[in-house]
Amino acid sequence: MILVLLVSVGAYAARKYYNLKHAVDNTYQSAGIKKNRNASTVLQQKSPISILLMGTDTGALGRSYKGRTDTMMLVTLNPKTNKTTITSIPRDTGVTIPGYESESPSKINAAYAFGSAGTAIKTVQEMLNVPIDFYALMNMSGMEKVVNEVGGVTLVPSLSFKYEGYTFTKGKSTHMNGKKALAYSRMRYDDPNGDYGRQTRQREVILGIMSKASSISTLLNKDFLDSISAQMKTDLTFADLTAVAQNYRGARQNVSQTHLQGTGQSVNGQSMEIMAKKELQRVTNFNRSNLGLDHATTGNIALNLSASSDSNSSVQSDNVNAGN
Repeated sequence: MILVLLVSVGAYAARKYYNLKHAVDNTYQSAGIKKNRNASTVLQQKSPISILLMGTDTGALGRSYKGRTDTMMLVTLNPKTNKTTITSIPRDTGVTIPGYESESPSKINAAYAFGSAGTAIKTVQEMLNVPIDFYALMNMSGMEKVVNEVGGVTLVPSLSFKYEGYTFTKGKSTHMNGKKALAYSRMRYDDPNGDYGRQTRQREVILGIMSKASSISTLLNKDFLDSISAQMKTDLTFADLTAVAQNYRGARQNVSQTHLQGTGQSVNGQSMEIMAKKELQRVTNFNRSNLGLDHATTGNIALNLSASSDSNSSVQSDNVNAGN
């Protein structure tokens, strides 16, 4: 959604300026933390930036609690090389959450449940040793609205499955409206690759939306903007979005994507993904390179195999209370 807004800001007409600015202003919410670097300065210098994208399903499937982030993606935009990277972070990644050490180890998707956006940012930063300049949090029902507003997306499913009343056939080009695209990106348990397969399908939907850039101007109507602003929070201001739209739009021409690949382990009765140091370093290099940063050693808060064998019953209880 934030990528869609970036294009929208660059496409706005003067008569729609107020509606767009009003909607973006309504989405603003500070992360409540001191960032690793001054994001405004980075924008002014037209240097590469990073955005942590998070998705929740609060309100969907009968859920009413704040809950955890079902989706986490780290996006970097480099206006000098015109390159974008998208890194999916498995929701079950085992970590020690900064500021919540007594409630760790936990899955990384609990960071938002424990301490909101600021804690999620700190956790990803310390896990990968990559600075995060901004965040965007969206309820997944917002994605449904975006897909509908751009006229749907056409995708080629990578596997055949049925979910929420929809049928998807491997290799068959399929036009999807919002509900169908959400179902396509949400299914997890019937995918032989589990959450990794779902991450791939989530990125496919996002890229499908980005490919409809010619339809982005349709997103500028007031009713849509008002409805989507209620589904989203970000610490990007309207001025920030305008700067990104003016100076970073070329970066979406070249998109590289990856994900953290772990090994399933049982920790305190929970199934977590444990990341090898080599894999964490690979993803750190992938993101720091596009940010134009020097090589640096990856972070140290992700669980390793020896740490994953520890047992703490109180931690298990706290994690359950944070939602699943």
